[in-house]
Amino acid sequence: MITNTLEILYEDNHIIVCVKPHGIATQSRKTGSPDMVNLLKNHIHKTSRTKGEPYLAVIHRLDQPVTGLLVFAKTPFAARELSRQLKTQGFGKYYRALVEGRPKTSEGILEHYLAKDPRTNLSRVCRPETRDAKLARLRYFTVPDSHRYFSGEYANLPNVTELEIKLDTGRHHQIRVQLSHIGCPIIGDTKYNPNCIASPLWRNICLCAYRLDFYHPKTHKLLRFHLCD
Repeated sequence: MITNTLEILYEDNHIIVCVKPHGIATQSRKTGSPDMVNLLKNHIHKTSRTKGEPYLAVIHRLDQPVTGLLVFAKTPFAARELSRQLKTQGFGKYYRALVEGRPKTSEGILEHYLAKDPRTNLSRVCRPETRDAKLARLRYFTVPDSHRYFSGEYANLPNVTELEIKLDTGRHHQIRVQLSHIGCPIIGDTKYNPNCIASPLWRNICLCAYRLDFYHPKTHKLLRFHLCD
C-alpha cells in the first residue's frame, strides 16, 4: 500500500510496518523536519476516527541514508512487547550491503568494541577499556550473484561483494563502522568509505534493511517481511 510518500506493508490496530526511504530520518529532533514518525502519525490521523495526536512508538531505527523495513507500535502494550523482543533477540534484523573488496572468509562473525563521538556523530572501533565502549556483533554471509539485491548501475562495478548481515547488537552506525574496519567499506557511504569521502560517486549508500522477523505483540504469530529473496 502506497500512501503519498509512505510504503506501508502491513498495518493493524497494534503495529505498522513500512519501508523507510533513503534520506528520511526515523525520528528527527529538528522541528518541522519530515521524518517517519511525523509521516506515519499524519497517515494514522487521516485514516483513524479518533481525535488528537495518534500514539506511535519507535521500536528500532535506521540511519538516515539507509533504506529498509521498520516496525512501529501503535499502542503502549505493543511497544512494550516489541521492545522486549528486541532486547531478548526475538527480532531478526537482516541487511544487504554492497561493499568494496571481499572479506577474508565467505561468512563469519565480526566482534568489535565501538565508541561514539557525540561531537561528530561518528563511531569508531576502540579497545574494550575505552570509556563508553560497547560490544558490537554481527554475522555476515556472501550473497551469490544470482540472489543479489543491488543491481542496475551497481551490477558492473569492479571488485565489489554483496553481503547479507544479521545484527546481534544494535550499535550506532555499527554495520558501516565494522565493515569499513575490515577493509570492506560500503559503496556510497560518505562517512566511513574513504573513496566516497574524497569523491562522492553515488547518490545513496548501498545498505538496505531488507528483511524483518518478529512475533506479533498480540497474536504471537511469527511475521516475516522481505524486500527481496
